[in-house]
Amino acid sequence: MSEPLKFHFPVSGGDFTSAGKASVQVKKLLRQLGISPDAIRRVAIAMYEGEINMVIHANGGSADLEIYPDYIKIILADTGPGIPNIDLAMQEGFSTAPDNIRSLGFGAGMGLPNMKRYTDDMKIDTEVGVGTTVTMRVNIA
Repeated sequence: MSEPLKFHFPVSGGDFTSAGKASVQVKKLLRQLGISPDAIRRVAIAMYEGEINMVIHANGGSADLEIYPDYIKIILADTGPGIPNIDLAMQEGFSTAPDNIRSLGFGAGMGLPNMKRYTDDMKIDTEVGVGTTVTMRVNIA
């Protein structure tokens, strides 16, 4: 098997003006590679939701993309506060976003549920006080 195409994108914490920048770049990249529109949409939604979570909760992090012949792997990593209760965080509408973030239209509690909904596989590794890594896979074949 050949090596995957790999791309790395930094995500700035607290910077809502650049939030979603990586997912926009990934959409363009995947279009150029001839990936199906459905797979592009799913990857972009999952990445955007993850980016927003890193901007709101984790003071930023990184988004890595690996493109294989039959799937795309997305790895979102941060050194934020971690997720104390993954089951609770996965419930639609649950949010720990502060009121000032909610007043901007973010923090509706749909980030992690949407990330799971639009991917074929999702794994969350988190440790309170250390950070979180979310690994997702979107099938393209």
